Amino acid sequence: MFSLEKFVQKLREDERNKAYTERGILPVFQSSTRARILIIGQAPGKKVEETGIPFNDKSGERLMDWMGVTRKEFYSDDIAIMPMDFYYPGKAKTGDLPPRAFIAKEYHKELLDSMPYIRLTILIGWYSVRYYLKGKEKENLTRTVKAFRDYLPEYFPIPHPSPLNNIWLKKNSWFLEEVVPELQKRVRLVLGE
Repeated sequence: MFSLEKFVQKLREDERNKAYTERGILPVFQSSTRARILIIGQAPGKKVEETGIPFNDKSGERLMDWMGVTRKEFYSDDIAIMPMDFYYPGKAKTGDLPPRAFIAKEYHKELLDSMPYIRLTILIGWYSVRYYLKGKEKENLTRTVKAFRDYLPEYFPIPHPSPLNNIWLKKNSWFLEEVVPELQKRVRLVLGE
């Protein structure tokens, strides 16, 4: 039987997470055995790491808007959030460092198995798309997002909602015009079940 406390303890005791554990930083994710929507993002940012609340930043505000949900709905038992890395990986030259690969490989299955009612998985960004679509993704994120219908009803790929993606959103106006309304429709459908 899955124990959230034991799962967190295992993460904290993992030597590869020692630098976080020693600073008192907890893994950042949101899990519920009743969740029907799962969001798989990249990794928590610095601000999220500080608060310990997934998507508690500008990216989260935009994601809630894209999904058409309130903050109360977003942080409820209906929606789970499982990043590719449960910890902030650090800063790179542009943006953040990539999520550490071992987290998804060694920890995701156990958490996924504890959520049997997931009906829709929203894949945010290239890391989660490549990992979960396993070769079915198109040659890049833009083309994969454009072909989102190919992955329904199980998966819904979207770009990262970061303000750093404003240029991408301007270049790809079809995303807000065509994809976001369909995402909102799917989210409403699942939450209404």
